[in-house]
Amino acid sequence: MTFSCRVSLVPATALALALAGCGGSSTEANKDSTTMTTNQAVQKHQVRDLLKAIETGESAPVSVIDPNKYVQHNLGAKDGLAGFGELLAQLPKGSARVNTVRVFQDDDFVFAHTDYNFFGPKIGFDIFRFENGKIVEHWDNLQEKPPTPNPSGHTMTDGLTESNDLDKTESNKRVVRSFVDDILVNGRMEKLAGYYDGDKYIQHNPQIADGLSGLGAALKGMAERGITMKYDRIHRVLGEGNFVLVVSEGTFAGKATAFYDLFRVDNGKIAEHWDTIETIPPKDQWKNNNGKF
Repeated sequence: MTFSCRVSLVPATALALALAGCGGSSTEANKDSTTMTTNQAVQKHQVRDLLKAIETGESAPVSVIDPNKYVQHNLGAKDGLAGFGELLAQLPKGSARVNTVRVFQDDDFVFAHTDYNFFGPKIGFDIFRFENGKIVEHWDNLQEKPPTPNPSGHTMTDGLTESNDLDKTESNKRVVRSFVDDILVNGRMEKLAGYYDGDKYIQHNPQIADGLSGLGAALKGMAERGITMKYDRIHRVLGEGNFVLVVSEGTFAGKATAFYDLFRVDNGKIAEHWDTIETIPPKDQWKNNNGKF
């Protein structure tokens, strides 16, 4: 792979990385690494711009979508770029607001955590798959935004936003996958404490307080009210450093449900959690046939 010294209109970070790679003494491996990092910075910026365009109405950011390949997994939108445009056209004029709080990348996938006003206040996770520099596929999960913080005073989006420990991405993904498989899918509660550093655990779910004690109290309360939550299958695990997103399928209160759970890992232990829970509509209400996952 060769590295070009051509400069384009990209964010300052990406531009600096591109210029840094133009020295003749760099090894081929370093060039490849720099190119990948530059591409990732550009693609994250493109995703931020695309999401912001829902609010601003700008058309230029939409050019990052490949109109010939775009596969839509939001079941409320028709497939393809036309379906995306049709959905946006239904928004009341001037009503949309978009504040993307976090953006991470795992190989060809960019995933974002956003505070929306999109047909009402919502918190959402969006996943975009890139192919040859263009977005070709999109998944999301949206939940109504509560008017008040959770019992510990946290909102659904506050907390740390930048990743670190990039060299631990794969090990952190393994930890989180094991946690979801052990605890949420298979109910091996005897293993629960091993995934945490005591009661040091920050929770952003709107109904649950911090710590294992808060989680335990919430689960007990749900059981007393006859509310069941069951994870059946993990569909995708994406990570960047100490942040890992897990996409799962199951049921909540007896309804088919998509669970998106974002975890922050610290020294091999789960330290923080954000999520969105969305009911999957019956298939006869889907506007595309690509499925939620």
